[in-house]
Amino acid sequence: MFGVSITPSLSVGPPGGRYMFGGVGLAAAVSAAERVSSRPVIWATAQYLSPMPSGGTLDLEVWRNTQGRHTSQLQIIGRHNNQEVLSAVAATGVREAGSRGRWLQMPSVLPPQACPATRHWRGDEWGLHGQIDVKVAQGRYSADREGHPAPDGRMIVWVKPRVAVATDAALLALLADLAPNGVGNALGANAGGNSLDNTIRVLGVVPTEWVLVDVQICGIERGFAHAEVHLYAESGDLMAVGSQSLILRIRPQSLSGFGA
Repeated sequence: MFGVSITPSLSVGPPGGRYMFGGVGLAAAVSAAERVSSRPVIWATAQYLSPMPSGGTLDLEVWRNTQGRHTSQLQIIGRHNNQEVLSAVAATGVREAGSRGRWLQMPSVLPPQACPATRHWRGDEWGLHGQIDVKVAQGRYSADREGHPAPDGRMIVWVKPRVAVATDAALLALLADLAPNGVGNALGANAGGNSLDNTIRVLGVVPTEWVLVDVQICGIERGFAHAEVHLYAESGDLMAVGSQSLILRIRPQSLSGFGA
């Protein structure tokens, strides 16, 4: 059993209604799977069953369903006050194979030092978004997205935690959940969404200060948005691929925290 305190710095949402950032739940599941199996994560996915309130403790229980020579399959359930809030599955493992390759190329963008800094549309300095530095390489991340829809539905940002932490699979899982910010960029509106699921597929972690988060909103239909995310090191190495579906939320302009 593992316990994670959901502090304000791991939460999002308006004052009085903060809840766990979805990527935190997947990151916790990834870490738990790696610790129980003693193997690095290959793939993990989480489904969010109910909001996890800020200030509570997320209790994670892990079952090792199979333990093969090279691969483990695990199931993780997250609870708060005995209520299930998260259900995850993961595969971990390492195989010594002679072939390797990473064919997806990092987009040609300016380095983080040459990109403008920005802030989250809510101006949330105390929540999770206040714990990361974000620099925009393509698209719009802040309140300036309103009235400027992205024709290709793509947002590319450099991201770095403000507190020095090692780049690992858990961090990549957390950063992949920036995908909902791409919805507002795609629509040119103060819009986002609540994640129904998060999936991360890890090729390999490369030491890097900044992570390039390439968000592609694939489509929006029937009140739901679907996104893919590619995460690169500054070296250009593809580290992970993420995807998720989310409940579309279009917010009143007055909630943006930036005024008219």
